[in-house]
Amino acid sequence: MKRALTIVFAMFLYATIQGQTIVHLPGTKATLECYPAKQSSNQAIKQSVIVCPGGSYSWLDYKVEGVEVAQWLQAHGISAYVLRYRVQGWWAWATHYRLIFRGNQYPDPLRDAEAAFDWLTANADSLGIDPAHIGIMGFSAGGHLAMLSTYTRQPAFVVPVYPVVTMRQDCCHTRSRRALLGEYGRCRQAMRDSLSLEEHVRPDCPPVFLVNCVDDPIVDYRNSVLLDSALTANKVPHRYIQYRTGGHGFGMSDTKGTPECLPWRDEFLKWLKTIQ
Repeated sequence: MKRALTIVFAMFLYATIQGQTIVHLPGTKATLECYPAKQSSNQAIKQSVIVCPGGSYSWLDYKVEGVEVAQWLQAHGISAYVLRYRVQGWWAWATHYRLIFRGNQYPDPLRDAEAAFDWLTANADSLGIDPAHIGIMGFSAGGHLAMLSTYTRQPAFVVPVYPVVTMRQDCCHTRSRRALLGEYGRCRQAMRDSLSLEEHVRPDCPPVFLVNCVDDPIVDYRNSVLLDSALTANKVPHRYIQYRTGGHGFGMSDTKGTPECLPWRDEFLKWLKTIQ
């Protein structure tokens, strides 16, 4: 009887979670929008991905770098979860009100990413995913957050696409730095150093798939070069694809970017098979 009740409860929990499009992550103001892949058997789907849209840590390009990415992953048999994490916001960007009030800033986005990992891991059985194969993919500032998550969690893999990387070099994306570090923190060298990804790559970093374009007009392409160099120096398994053209913000779009960079999606799928 007890075992039967346990099974019924588990089935109810599964149905409840599967029926939720938006999950409010405990202890945060963040949400996950769920795009579960269809299962062909009773086996858990091997890979799942937390998707972090970009937006300079000031806003979120939620459709192109969030929803469309998740739908593309879902169509290729990968469960995807779009993270709506805390950002500076338009009003803070325009008025500098965080000179007086804290607002959203570091470590808020990282705490949201941690909460996403923790929730997915805790509910993996009910979601039908493998907790050992939860990766994270991010675009622009979301790429910075994806790599930043390796400071405190161990995703199965990391996919930074045209990412913000450094907070200290002359190629820094200053809007992202101000948004993440705050009006005062952006001037503090210690904070700049601590959040410059190229300075904190560890040998145990999970495999990385890194993509950017030399003609990127928003985030200087040298950000990705710095990250590639740090990954190489620490012997982290990774693949770096640098395209000459494609710009910024193409996500999984069929129309944005250039014909040269659009194949990155297929290259990602090929790479993912190599690390299974």
